[in-house]
Amino acid sequence: MRVLIIGSGGREHAIGWKIKKDNPDAELFFSPGNGGTKDLGENEELVSIEEAKNFAESQGIGLTIVGPEAELVEGIVDVFKNAGLKIFGPNQKSAKLEGSKAFSKEFMTKYGIKTAESKTFRHFIDAQKHIENLEEFPVVIKASGLAAGKGVVIAEDKFMAESTIRKIMVDGEFGDAGKEIVIETFLKGFECSILSIFNGSTITPFITAKDHKKINEEDKGLNTGGMGVVAPNPSFTEAHMQDFTKNILIPTQKGLIEEKMKFAGVIFFGLMVTENGVYLLEYNMRFGDPEAEALLPLLKNNLLEVIKDSIAGKELKLEWEDQHSCCVVMASGGYPGNYEKGFQIRGLENVEAPLFLAGVKQTNGKYYTDGGRVLNVVGLGKDLEEARNIAYKNIQKINFDFEYYREDIGKSI
Repeated sequence: MRVLIIGSGGREHAIGWKIKKDNPDAELFFSPGNGGTKDLGENEELVSIEEAKNFAESQGIGLTIVGPEAELVEGIVDVFKNAGLKIFGPNQKSAKLEGSKAFSKEFMTKYGIKTAESKTFRHFIDAQKHIENLEEFPVVIKASGLAAGKGVVIAEDKFMAESTIRKIMVDGEFGDAGKEIVIETFLKGFECSILSIFNGSTITPFITAKDHKKINEEDKGLNTGGMGVVAPNPSFTEAHMQDFTKNILIPTQKGLIEEKMKFAGVIFFGLMVTENGVYLLEYNMRFGDPEAEALLPLLKNNLLEVIKDSIAGKELKLEWEDQHSCCVVMASGGYPGNYEKGFQIRGLENVEAPLFLAGVKQTNGKYYTDGGRVLNVVGLGKDLEEARNIAYKNIQKINFDFEYYREDIGKSI
């Protein structure tokens, strides 16, 4: 089967790696791909949805898998389906659950999904008045649109909150994503990620995961796209799972069906677990990054068959290795701010663990840094400690100028 994977990160490398591992005869194409995906198949520069559709038609692509959120929000699934092409991902209407935090909050409220109290604002003056009247801090301020995982700020006091909404709504720190904002009650607890697959009628969850968003150790500093993930999340109990299923998963499934949001694709639940139970922070409508890198090596099922079954509306039963994974991200020094690119990466051939490249280009068989998050090393073990040890043992075999990675992924849980 010929498969087209849209995207250029470690997530797309991991999806391709898993498909190739289970289906050695599969022909893979990536758009635009990276230096790692080049080793699995062919990279293609398809600069628009229309060009991607034309490529899929001309090359006999049997399935397209969409990694990034931007293309989903732009409606790539609708375009492909209208052309009679098989594609895995939410349609444009459903992708709005990620593309607009205001829309997703309305959906949560309508279907009684357990989430933090919030208000949505489209005008700076209205948001400013709301901040002035607040008595309890911190509060969470979110740019409603897509902001590459960085559009969320926890404002510790009134001054910081007013400064934040000014930066977002007036100064345009996140561009059009900040034209509308959501201000919500701060929830104290620990985060958990649950990816799942929707087949048009039933949501089937993955095992749990724990992302580490902050750039610095002890979860300090600026937000990033993710500096590491462990799976399963050791703090998430069976009681938490029952709470999540009853108050979040089932009403989400009901809402999707009632709103006629029928699709085959991923729903990613970003959760906060508090002393009062499990709350939904947000939906993502695609494989997480780097959650996919930590989870897919633990999946026993053939991913290609799972995706094909979900498109066919068949019941899914996912099986998982009795192991733990620890994914550690190596980044360019300076990320998520300014950083330099073009440094040769050495030692990749010495890694004895799943390795997924992200911000990497390949030239004449050599690998060079080409982004903020450069690569992901995944340790697999009988417990979290063994998985951590394997990940860090292997990451030390790799080096490039100005490399950076957190040394506490999984340690502080």
